[in-house]
Amino acid sequence: MSISAVPTFDLEESLAREGYSVIVGFDEVGRGSLAGPVMVGAAAFLAQRLPQAARNMPHYLADSKMLTERRREALYEPLQQWADAWAVGSATSAEIDEWGISHALGIAALRALDAVERTLFGAFADASETTDAMPAAQSEGGIREQGSMPAPASSPQQTTLVADWDARMPRVGAILDGPSDYITKALGTFEAPAVPVPAHVVTQVKGDQHCGSVACAAVLAKVTRDRLMTQLADSNPDYARYGWAHNKGYGSPAHKAAIAQYGPCDEHRTSWKLL
Repeated sequence: MSISAVPTFDLEESLAREGYSVIVGFDEVGRGSLAGPVMVGAAAFLAQRLPQAARNMPHYLADSKMLTERRREALYEPLQQWADAWAVGSATSAEIDEWGISHALGIAALRALDAVERTLFGAFADASETTDAMPAAQSEGGIREQGSMPAPASSPQQTTLVADWDARMPRVGAILDGPSDYITKALGTFEAPAVPVPAHVVTQVKGDQHCGSVACAAVLAKVTRDRLMTQLADSNPDYARYGWAHNKGYGSPAHKAAIAQYGPCDEHRTSWKLL
């Protein structure tokens, strides 16, 4: 397919010039779905490595909505290797019903940010009292997927992070797709994780079209959620009848017809107008 918008690292590099040592792109998936979780992807890049990352941007990276499912799947593993760290945070349908969609998105994003920071900074946690040590690979607490690119002992990544920890406070800049900063609003609330370093958030409308880090986060989140909805449908006939393998929980005519026939299940957002 033809890709008209190729993302750059212009905004990421601007934040790096302002002194942020880690730049994290965020994008959401599942906001308008009738069933299943909402997810927010986070893709982190060390400021020192931005020029290298820009040169090595995977081919065909673009806004996830502009890509075919096959192209997104093909990008999934290369994007994991491209980012210095990544995670996909989630909030369940029950949490969406309890908190509302905006706060649920904020908590999902903070869960992803928390996982990314602990992946990047965890090896140096003994040099600072600002964070407790947690395993980098976790699957609970709203983290669906997580990973980082391995770094040799003398790599620029580690040199940068050691310097940051010696300075006691690394600076994290975040780029959030869309017009509204729901991350900062959720920070410090009862449901939010104790993120080691709160991020300075800037919003960017159509960020997944313009910013490489956001485009990366968008594809990782989209593939992760699509796979989950397919797995749910494949694992339980009570879920399969809603057609989630195809509609991914969104309000297609077939999905709404199944809700009308069978009623909602435990994965539906019952506070929403389903029909």
